[in-house]
Amino acid sequence: MNSAHQPLRGVRVLSLALNLPGPAALMRLHAMGATCIKLEPLPPSAQIPTADPMGVYKPAAYATLHQGVKIVQADLKQAAGQRVLQRWLARTDVLLTSFRPSALRKLGLDWSSLHKAFPTLNLVRIVGAAGTRAEEPGHDLTYQAEHDLVPGLELPASLFADMAGSLMATEATLQALLERARPGRRHGQGVCLDVSLADAAAYLALPRQWGLTQPDGDVGGAHAGYRVYPCKNGRVAVAALEPHFALRLCEAAGLPASAAKAMRKPSTHAAVAQFLAGQTRAQLERLATQRDIPLLTLPR
Repeated sequence: MNSAHQPLRGVRVLSLALNLPGPAALMRLHAMGATCIKLEPLPPSAQIPTADPMGVYKPAAYATLHQGVKIVQADLKQAAGQRVLQRWLARTDVLLTSFRPSALRKLGLDWSSLHKAFPTLNLVRIVGAAGTRAEEPGHDLTYQAEHDLVPGLELPASLFADMAGSLMATEATLQALLERARPGRRHGQGVCLDVSLADAAAYLALPRQWGLTQPDGDVGGAHAGYRVYPCKNGRVAVAALEPHFALRLCEAAGLPASAAKAMRKPSTHAAVAQFLAGQTRAQLERLATQRDIPLLTLPR
């Protein structure tokens, strides 16, 4: 993010969140200028530099997520670790967590205790599911599956619930800071906001619920101009959804102009597929440039 546009300069964020959603949110907050500190558990051995699972199974991702973040290690179950935590909390604007509510209570990090000790501190809690479900075990895959984002047996292409949750946590951080600064709020009192990964998945699933990405939806495969097709030496993702793009695609395929108004017909699908199957990736890329058609070629 451009250094001239860092609205969180001067804001200090302390994170206790491991794995992906919390660190991804911290990465975004750092890009917005916040001073970011992460307090991790002590690693299990000298051979393992971090207790964050991401740092063990994907060190490169861990390094990217924590670039510019100060890492502090302490055992919060011990008095010495609690003293470290309390020192950081005394100079923190936003605390970011990803523990279940019961774990926060055991660590003395429930909102009632925190707010009493640090009235101006904001708390953003990332949970798997909201409300009465906050103690349920779950992961990105289960939250996506719950909201019909895993229609077959293949795993999703990305950790969508985790990444959407990280954006929602970033949004919640901004919301908390704005709320604390709102005129009339008593002595800049902090607020507590929850971010649910299940809710993040539900938000991403709205186009599917609306029918847009169902098989009979225009962006679910029913429109011949919005599909992934095979070509001579790979694949092509075609996104000629709007009428003027559909018309250009039909013209390129040698179809009459009337076909652009019948993009759902099987005959149109077949004709477009036949045309694209006879083209190489290089030919299709030139076609996209010459005729201003939104498409992207891919290897097999």
